[in-house]
Amino acid sequence: MNEKPLSKQKKDSKKKKFDPTPLITRIEQLMGEKNLSMRQVGIESGLDHQVIRRLKEVQAKRPNMTYCILLADYFDINPNELLQLAGWPPLKVFDIKRASIDNLPLEAVDVALDLAKIPDPRTRKQVASAVKVLLKQYFST
Repeated sequence: MNEKPLSKQKKDSKKKKFDPTPLITRIEQLMGEKNLSMRQVGIESGLDHQVIRRLKEVQAKRPNMTYCILLADYFDINPNELLQLAGWPPLKVFDIKRASIDNLPLEAVDVALDLAKIPDPRTRKQVASAVKVLLKQYFST
């Protein structure tokens, strides 16, 4: 695969108009799940207390990649999710290594495919967590 170098992808991203709406919607969803204030998220994520407010401004500028990574770390989600919502290219370092379908039992593939059909990321994560709880209980006996 002849993929563009990251520097070229970043340069191309900067040329595109930034729409903060998808990023803000996701951050607000994450904040709402834990009942967090904008100030609290900014400070506890290692950023400044105004970072979320600035993102919500009408003429918001694209947050830099570091901001996206720190916010994702704070919310315990894959940084590529926020990077892409901010219009940045995903970073290979955050790619989750996928198991080959050939090496998985058919039942595991079926469960994974069913999980992938859940469109809402929050609901999908909750269902996946419930499955993990069941597996943990199974393996602890």
